Amino acid sequence: MTDNRVGRVDRRSFLKAAVGGAAVAASPLILPRRVLGMRGQAGANEHFVLGLIGAGPRGNSVARSFNRFDDVTVAMRADVHKSRGDTQNYHELLERDDIDGVIIATGDRWHALAAIHAAQAGKHIFTEKPLSFTIHEGRKMVEATRRYEVVHQVGSQQRSMYDDYRGAMLVRNGHIGKIHKVYAYNYCSPMEHALPGGDPPDDLDWDRWCGPVAVVPYNENVYPMRANPGWMSFRQFSGGEMTGWGTHGLDQIQWALGKDDSGPVEIWTVGDPFEPWIVTEPRPGRFHGPKTPKIFMRYENGADSIEVEFTEEAPMGGGIFFGERGTIRTGRGSLRCDPPELAELGVEDFEAMDIQLYRSGNHQRDWLDCIKTGERPCADVEIGHRSTTVCHVANIARWTGRRLFWDPVNEQFQDDADANTYLDYERREGYQLPELS
Repeated sequence: MTDNRVGRVDRRSFLKAAVGGAAVAASPLILPRRVLGMRGQAGANEHFVLGLIGAGPRGNSVARSFNRFDDVTVAMRADVHKSRGDTQNYHELLERDDIDGVIIATGDRWHALAAIHAAQAGKHIFTEKPLSFTIHEGRKMVEATRRYEVVHQVGSQQRSMYDDYRGAMLVRNGHIGKIHKVYAYNYCSPMEHALPGGDPPDDLDWDRWCGPVAVVPYNENVYPMRANPGWMSFRQFSGGEMTGWGTHGLDQIQWALGKDDSGPVEIWTVGDPFEPWIVTEPRPGRFHGPKTPKIFMRYENGADSIEVEFTEEAPMGGGIFFGERGTIRTGRGSLRCDPPELAELGVEDFEAMDIQLYRSGNHQRDWLDCIKTGERPCADVEIGHRSTTVCHVANIARWTGRRLFWDPVNEQFQDDADANTYLDYERREGYQLPELS
């Protein structure tokens, strides 16, 4: 079907295979890259044509944020719920030569497959957070991004909020001295889905909605992202709010500690052992789930260590940094400092600091601008992978109840074969991750 020497795909052969069902999910797709240049070469046509994969409420919200730019058109939507999109098979979207990039807003379990296929098709990628369903998937997404030389932004939009930037700058530049402790919010781990089954809508391909994971009975309180309680709360589909909101708050901690290419080295728990929450009837509310045992982490900072404690005292979308000369509290678009005059520093003060962090005024625009320049965006896929990994290892520590030693270079737990079984899972036939050519 594909001639890799010239990167051409026969449209009729491709569509015939795509209609065949799930087996196409793992097939590599190589297409010519045009319209916009790669590696910093802007194309002749600088109007961005985007596709949306996952056209639910969140996906359409992100699409609207792009459509407000005069130089952007979201031209096609793919969703397994037929009434939501132009196609139920995102490969048809990826085959279009005129589409420059894709917004991936599916459930977490679909992110890796969609992103790797998009990279193989030469499409730039904007993936909603959390980046991955497993740590292994996140690394494969980074590898695909680099292999096919596309620009991949993760939707961790707090990286583009000014107060979050200021908080990270103050910590990194030592304005409260050496950091010895950090509070992170005590995010809940996922629950177990045991809701009764029913019949899905006629135009919803439920089998494909489940995708790589084991098929479970349809339930109207599982299908939405957040409902009563929604798939994001269930371990079969997600890491719960540990990965849902944790990828915002723990990302801020990674940023401020200068760990965008690393992570903690030790994780342990204190308190009552983990007990699964099995949900057998609708449960209203977004933030339910196990919060025990309590989680601690240790980062290495040269010869020193920094302890992170998960606690209700911290803001959900940020952290509290305790230094020798004060504290800094960051949240979603908020900053509180002690001493308070640190919060009064102006733009010129930040521009004069020794350590300069990437500053983006608009998360979506940053991705589009980087497509033109070939630079890496403020929430590049490696950054998103590392922050999501912190969330995953926190869940794993809670599930195992053991002190774990994490190797952020090799991305493995040291001397713990059982903990390493959580790094990935066995996908259903036809949904394996594709090989990178």
